[in-house]
Amino acid sequence: MSQPTATTPATTPAPSLDLDHWQRRLDTLRAAHDVPGASLAFVVGGEVHELASGVLSRATGVEATPDSVFQLGSIAKVYTAALVMQLVESGELDLDVPVVKVLPEFATVDPAATEVITPRMLLSHTSGLTCDFHIDTGRGDDAIARYVEAAKGVAMDCPPGTAVSYSGIGYVVLGRIVEVLTGLTWDQALKERVFAPLGLTHSMTLPEEALPFRAAMGHMAGEDGTQIPAPVWDLMPRAAGPGARVLATAGDVVRYAKAHLDGGAGILRPETVTAMQNRETDVPDKWTVSADGWGLGWTLYDWDGVPGYGHDGAATGQYAFLRVVPTEGVAVALLTNGGASRLLYADLLRELLAELAGITLPAPFAPPAEPPTVDITPWTGTYKREGVVITIGERNSTPHLTYAFVDGMVGYSPDLEMELVPLSETVFAGAGGGASFAEDWMPVVFATLSDGTRCAYIGMRAAPKVA
Repeated sequence: MSQPTATTPATTPAPSLDLDHWQRRLDTLRAAHDVPGASLAFVVGGEVHELASGVLSRATGVEATPDSVFQLGSIAKVYTAALVMQLVESGELDLDVPVVKVLPEFATVDPAATEVITPRMLLSHTSGLTCDFHIDTGRGDDAIARYVEAAKGVAMDCPPGTAVSYSGIGYVVLGRIVEVLTGLTWDQALKERVFAPLGLTHSMTLPEEALPFRAAMGHMAGEDGTQIPAPVWDLMPRAAGPGARVLATAGDVVRYAKAHLDGGAGILRPETVTAMQNRETDVPDKWTVSADGWGLGWTLYDWDGVPGYGHDGAATGQYAFLRVVPTEGVAVALLTNGGASRLLYADLLRELLAELAGITLPAPFAPPAEPPTVDITPWTGTYKREGVVITIGERNSTPHLTYAFVDGMVGYSPDLEMELVPLSETVFAGAGGGASFAEDWMPVVFATLSDGTRCAYIGMRAAPKVA
């Protein structure tokens, strides 16, 4: 068990803050959910506290400590968003001018969509761009430029501006905009414009930069269900950085969040910080990443009328969670390296945010004990987005879903077959999703887009109905 540490600015922690209690809760819940290692940090009263528990790798037994570095996955997007908003502040970028005005090489499969997609849409996941485009464009400084060039003709999940559909591609494009307008690589821009000004000495973007630090190894379930080290440390190419690769301690993550709590803290203006938290779009699927809406980079939450923001992230067997309660000046980051990480997050942060900020997190997603009777017929059919076909029907008089990987995603996982249990006319819980999903129940949400197209949301991605 690692001893808690705290960095002390000008304030003194409240006497009621019992760090030993939270260390015990982290230890207990981490073990209960078979999470090999975890790091927890939170800022309250202007002070950052850091805890750690478990091991960085079950193969080596190296202890997790507060200065251990984890992969943040998609939390990288909120760092890229800050770089983009710096360019807006300087007048070098207009969020509502089409991307092609800055990147003439940018293109999608739909020429009409290409001409209207804006940086604002990319930041808020309303561009309609599909989520992933898997290509390794090398380790050179031109990796992101080559990725954007190679991604010409990528698929659209839906027309621009008609719906939210999570897109990693969009953030790589934003990273390229940063490179073109700053003359720096995205990696260097983040170091010079965010990490250095905020004193984030344990934050980085490239794998080799983690070598001087204690670095977490991701874990996955072995044949007997126990957590074992993943076969590789990182699967992401360099070009994925703007949307998926920042490495940091939990303490540095909350220090970054604290900069936003402090009105920008020298990296952004207060009005920009506020603009990033304004709701750009509602989110039909409010459960996969606990989102109620989306801002400019931030996932937005509504905790019984108390606003919050943050982001989730996943890498190779590593999972990260960031939650910020601006009205209370509280930010919490939990970084993990495997196991039932989402269940650890749900249990631990429910307790922690209740004490630190008086927040009640919603109950974990699950159908009611007595589900309503719902006619699935209006939603039966076939839905498709790039790499995935979803078939909705009935099996043995019970709503049923088949989730199949196709095209470039063939072989990613066996087809998933699951019963659907209704929560409402449009929200269903998928049972039996297997190891591909970390929750007990997988949200399946149906919606009608503003252009009348019906779609199925799984994993925050919109799949339009095609048959």
